[in-house]
Amino acid sequence: MRTLTAGLFHSVDGVVESPDQWQFDSFDEEMGGLLGAMIERVDTVILGRVGYEQWSNYWPTAGDEDGFGGFINSVPKHVASRTLAGPLAWANASLIDGDLDDFVHDLKASEGGEIAVVGGISIVRHLFFAGLLDSLTLMTHPVIAGSGRRMFEPGDPLTKLELRSLGRTSKGNAILEYART
Repeated sequence: MRTLTAGLFHSVDGVVESPDQWQFDSFDEEMGGLLGAMIERVDTVILGRVGYEQWSNYWPTAGDEDGFGGFINSVPKHVASRTLAGPLAWANASLIDGDLDDFVHDLKASEGGEIAVVGGISIVRHLFFAGLLDSLTLMTHPVIAGSGRRMFEPGDPLTKLELRSLGRTSKGNAILEYART
C-alpha cells in the first residue's frame, strides 16, 4: 500500500498560510535537502483548487534552480475541486472525479511510490482527520507570523499523535513528523 504524506511550512504560532510572507532567511540547506528527499520519493501529488490555481500560474514558466519546478511540472497531479471544470491546462493535471476520500483510498491501494498532498491546507486537514494521511511533517520556522490560516482550528476533535521523527536545522527550524496513533 502506498503512503500519503504532507508537509507544511509552519510558524511558531501555527500559521501555515503564505509562508513566503514570513519564512524570510530561515529556509536553509537542510530544509532544501528535506524537500529534495521528498521529491525523490514522491511520484504522485494531490492539490486543492486554490493551490492548483496559484501553482499552475507560476510553475510552468518558472525556472528549475532548486529542482522543484521540474518535479512539479512533470509529476501526475490530481486536483480536488468542486468548482473547476476539466480538462486542466497544466501538464499531467487532472480533476478528481467523485468523492475525495474514495479516490485517495483507491490511489493508496494502487501501484506506485509515495503520494504527497501539496498546495492545499484544507485538503491536508481533511485527509488528516479522515485518517487517510499517513504522516504530517511540520517545518516550524523561528518566526511568529501573527495572522493567517492555521492547520488546526478551535473545535477540532481531540486527536492523539505519535512523533515519528524530529530534527533541527542550522537556522533554527524544527522539523517534526507526526502520525495519528
